[in-house]
Amino acid sequence: MNATLRTLATIAAVALAYYATAQVGLVLALVKGQVTPLWLPTGIAVAALLMSGRRIWPGITLGAFAANISLGAPLLSALLITAGNTAAPLLAWYLLTRFGFRPALDRLKDALLLVFAGALGAMSVSALVGAAALRAGGVIPWNDVPAVVSVWWTGDAMGVLVFTPLLLTLPRHWNAPPRRLAEAAALLVTTAALAAFVTTTESRLLFLVFPMLIWGALRFQHAVAAPCALIIAVAAVMSAASGHFVAHDLLTTMIVLQAFNGSVALTGLILSAVTSERNEARRAIERACEQLADTVARYQEDGVRKRLGRVVPPG
Repeated sequence: MNATLRTLATIAAVALAYYATAQVGLVLALVKGQVTPLWLPTGIAVAALLMSGRRIWPGITLGAFAANISLGAPLLSALLITAGNTAAPLLAWYLLTRFGFRPALDRLKDALLLVFAGALGAMSVSALVGAAALRAGGVIPWNDVPAVVSVWWTGDAMGVLVFTPLLLTLPRHWNAPPRRLAEAAALLVTTAALAAFVTTTESRLLFLVFPMLIWGALRFQHAVAAPCALIIAVAAVMSAASGHFVAHDLLTTMIVLQAFNGSVALTGLILSAVTSERNEARRAIERACEQLADTVARYQEDGVRKRLGRVVPPG
């Protein structure tokens, strides 16, 4: 398959993935069936751009436009929202690549870039454009605009923080030993059970999910911490959409929900990056010690040869 066909196939795959996850995300919408606190397609878009380059942006546009048209939005609103949903991931890609982001997420610098440049910074574009489009189309009144902007912005940002690390790091960890895979599977199942319980109970036991997240970050870094964060975030959003998470108005619900999801995502992301950085530093020290030991051994051998060479044989 030549480069052009590969690019077209990637564009089609991105469009399909964007549309499919958009339909899932809209089930959890909190505003007019169109604004969700966890917008996974944005995470897919940013990850696809980082892995394949900016040439796949038409896939984002096609997926976003199809998702908005399927909602019955006015054509002008759908076009504006599509433009914002395309521009925000492109801006995230530009900022991340401009400042030396590494998709391996093995440095604290990479985690902070993803948080502040890729998520919080770039996603403000789609939130502002999207809210303006809904208002221009008469979908929302003026007094709902601040809430829509805040939910849209944090929803897109959470999509990047939760889903992008998962897509960037998961493919590199399929060859782990069976024992490690069993431990990871047990951790994910336990996290899912705990998340389902703590997000629906009235006893406010949300903190119970953090030991699972920390365990995943320390033992497996992003390979397990990212799926754990996704599981917890989805459980919290589902609870909020059903009215169980916080029994207050939309803005209060959004603040509590996104504060919790943000804490989960940041804990997993930053702790995994710091652990990866520490492990790499330890490996570098071990390599340096091995090289030093080899150098000392060679020096000693050379010294022995020189001393033997100076010995005068008996005549």
